[in-house]
Amino acid sequence: MNFLMTLRIALKALGRNKMRSSLTMLGIIIGVAAVIAMIAIGSGAKARIQEQIASMGSNLLIVLSGSATSGGIRFGSGSVPTLTVDDSKAIASELSAVKYAAPVLQGVAQIVFGNQNWATITFASTPEVLLIRDWPVVKGRSIIQSDVEGAAKVCLLGQTVVDNLFGDIDPVGQVVRVKQFPFTVVGVLSTKGQTTWGQDQDDVVYVPLTTGQRLLFGQQFPGMVRSIAVQAIGPDTMNLAEDQITGLLGNATAYGPTRIMISPCAT
Repeated sequence: MNFLMTLRIALKALGRNKMRSSLTMLGIIIGVAAVIAMIAIGSGAKARIQEQIASMGSNLLIVLSGSATSGGIRFGSGSVPTLTVDDSKAIASELSAVKYAAPVLQGVAQIVFGNQNWATITFASTPEVLLIRDWPVVKGRSIIQSDVEGAAKVCLLGQTVVDNLFGDIDPVGQVVRVKQFPFTVVGVLSTKGQTTWGQDQDDVVYVPLTTGQRLLFGQQFPGMVRSIAVQAIGPDTMNLAEDQITGLLGNATAYGPTRIMISPCAT
């Protein structure tokens, strides 16, 4: 029995059982379509999650300051400032697996422009933090080293803050009040969107580290910071960077232990 005869027999069988053949074909078509649709949905969801994670910054590690214990109650990491600006400088200059490091202070502050106000997260850091976060400025300029050295009262705004305070007004060059202190808006950050846990990354204000230390964040321990953002040279050096940071800082300080958190984004 050759191929043509086999094909002829198969066609005759299909012709004699049209309804059964149609239902079989329909089942196959629906099954294949369902598999393709599930793969497409899964790929799309994966791409979206990767995009959200990537928006946090590439090859990112966060070094958190120590924890405190009071009356038997243990507070979380960052409750005691065990890290210093010098720690950040040492991480950046002495560790071969690290590309950038930036000390960070943060807190919630009320931002006021004209008759509008908005409560947002305010970060005080150095210019390197935006390189670590892969966060470009789309309007105006970024914070520069001379702003940090001179404790300049300048700030960068996230898009959510711009939308809620300025509407159609160009924010660059305008003066806002942050905790009653006047700050000149020098730039607007690009839109990053939400994180995988729903936090709006664009609801943010950045100021120079020294300005934040002097005006916005009262410090019991001068020179201390809550965390250090670190960017490893590449995804293959993440673990090495963590080991080097742990070796440099040690497992504990006089105020408590430090903890390193690795971002899931290593691209």
